[in-house]
Amino acid sequence: MDTTAVPDTPHPASELAAGTTASTKGRILAWASWDWGSAAFNAVMTTFVFTVYLTSNAFGGEDAASAALGAALAIAGAAIALLAPVTGQRSDAGGRRKLWLGVNTALVALLTGLCFFVFPRPEFLLLGVTLIALGNVFFEFAGVNYNAMLAQISTPANIGKVSGFGWGMGYLGGIVALLAVLQLFVQPSFDWFGAQTTDGLNIRLVAVFSALWFFIFALPVLFAVPELPVRQAQARLGFLASYRLLFRRIGAIYKTSPHTIYFLLASAIFRDGLAAVFTFGGVIAAGTFGFELREVIFFAIFGNIVAAVGAIIGGLLDDRIGPKAVIVIALIGLLVAGTAILALGNGSYSFFGAAWSGGSTFWTFGLLLCLFVGPAQASSRAYLARLAPDGESGELFGLYATTGRAVSFLAPTLFTLCITIATPLVAAGEAQRWGILGIMVVLLAGLLVILPVKAPADTAIAVVPER
Repeated sequence: MDTTAVPDTPHPASELAAGTTASTKGRILAWASWDWGSAAFNAVMTTFVFTVYLTSNAFGGEDAASAALGAALAIAGAAIALLAPVTGQRSDAGGRRKLWLGVNTALVALLTGLCFFVFPRPEFLLLGVTLIALGNVFFEFAGVNYNAMLAQISTPANIGKVSGFGWGMGYLGGIVALLAVLQLFVQPSFDWFGAQTTDGLNIRLVAVFSALWFFIFALPVLFAVPELPVRQAQARLGFLASYRLLFRRIGAIYKTSPHTIYFLLASAIFRDGLAAVFTFGGVIAAGTFGFELREVIFFAIFGNIVAAVGAIIGGLLDDRIGPKAVIVIALIGLLVAGTAILALGNGSYSFFGAAWSGGSTFWTFGLLLCLFVGPAQASSRAYLARLAPDGESGELFGLYATTGRAVSFLAPTLFTLCITIATPLVAAGEAQRWGILGIMVVLLAGLLVILPVKAPADTAIAVVPER
């Protein structure tokens, strides 16, 4: 006899949005503060600063270090794929959502701070990529709980607006954090010990700054947003039972709204490609196009601004032509821009009498990549919101998060594989550029999978059964 109890049906999002309008606004700000703080890990550590440092020649060569970073992130992605479904289910269980958000956030901050001990020598490469990979794992687990809180601080009428506000705070936080890092550590405005470059001290202190930034701005949500009440009929599911429950839920949704499942699969694939654009963007800028760290940070700042603008434009188009059309246009734009970077590389060309350098190539088509990332991200969320029935949006977005994490190993794996294959075939230092091909393959796969998926207006509302 199976003694494992099945959890109760989750409360509708509107029931979770407790409190007055004023207190709700305060909770929204506190919730979005976590997104603002998380930019220190996303933008500074894993995209534009620390991973650029980690894949420099000081760690044994750009190609080898890039391949090691890609392999570590691929392993982290596999771990996320194995454990995220259970983590996602239990974010609603036992009234401990906020607790696990705090625990996982603290672990990310700790691992980030430990990057201070990654000295610029080859023997520290393994430590560096391990800390970054583990940080990614716990960051994803924290993200499951953070995203699940959306239903607690919003209503069915404003859940999209609140979600978009959080996304915008993340972009803005990334810009401010990068500017602070630039002025304090990379290109300091005044002479202080944190500006010293001996043994990479300035970059290692960036890790300490990022850890404190994330931890401090993550605190408000832990105080302002209440914990979920414990449901009396809730029983702790075992590891295998959690997966059996997950598969039953997916099967039930497939019967009532199959194109919801198709979209979840397609979006999981192309969202992994979108994440890789930012994850490896700074690495490619430095390793392939010879950007100095200062230039990488400037590009990151402009890239975040362009991505935010793209998300706003995409949102406006979304209401006119629908989210699927916006996603398809964005993915095509990403493929065109990425192919241009891959084909042109760091060479010099002349177009209509004007000189065109490798730096010009990356600035032009790199920013074009950022422009299309924003609409794809925003419309992907809007697509699913249109399919979510009243009171079930939290459950459906939980599956959205779970499927995304389940394939998060694809782009890092293909990025690493393409570099590995290219290494013996091209000149030294040229292999890294071919990692772009791996990212393009993931984006193309996402595009091909979503093309036959019906638009939300032509898709039945998904029904998540009682669990």
